[in-house]
Amino acid sequence: MSRILIVDDEPQMTRALSINLKARHYDVATAPDGATALQLASRNPPDAVILDLGLPDLPGIDVIHGLRVWTSLPIIVVSGRTNLADKVAALDAGADDYLTKPFQMEEFLARLRAVLRRPPVLDEPGTVNIARWRVDLAAYTAVPRSGKGRPLHLTPTEWRLITPLLRNPGRLVTGRQLLRAVWGPGHEHSTNYLRVYIATLRRKFEPDPPRPRHLITEPGIGYRFEP
Repeated sequence: MSRILIVDDEPQMTRALSINLKARHYDVATAPDGATALQLASRNPPDAVILDLGLPDLPGIDVIHGLRVWTSLPIIVVSGRTNLADKVAALDAGADDYLTKPFQMEEFLARLRAVLRRPPVLDEPGTVNIARWRVDLAAYTAVPRSGKGRPLHLTPTEWRLITPLLRNPGRLVTGRQLLRAVWGPGHEHSTNYLRVYIATLRRKFEPDPPRPRHLITEPGIGYRFEP
């Protein structure tokens, strides 16, 4: 049974989420503020955190930072803030997903199931499969999984771009994070670079590049690798 920690100071929202989660056999804990959430999570780590950004004591962003110091457990932000800047800030801080209130409960439950299905984030370089390729992130090689055929050639820039995506399967990596990682500070708005290189990576890895299954765009926010 998965344990879910709900962090929200709105009793109505907390109650609605708790009822729906318990009805589907989740174990639920709740926290009305950020400090309580951090204490509960450290004492008895949940399998996922549902987090509102507007808390009475700490900004939700600070709670994300506090959790990310020691854990990679899934964090879904549920917030009434619709501003793109708030979404990007939460994802940059380490949230896995962002859902704007009000939302359909079935969509929320589907997103929760999705993050719980994801493999854990790789703490060290390892081997990742994407389509017909086996990618060794330590050796910077991509070879056919069948063992037949030539290795795939990637440029140094392509390696710097795809590595953070493959190391974080299922997790949305923002465009700003990728731009800083690949081209350095000061290039956070050079989104045309990303579009060009992601298109090239899709041509190399995806069986059907115009309809990608593995290198997914989240419009206006970033990209994610789906195994």
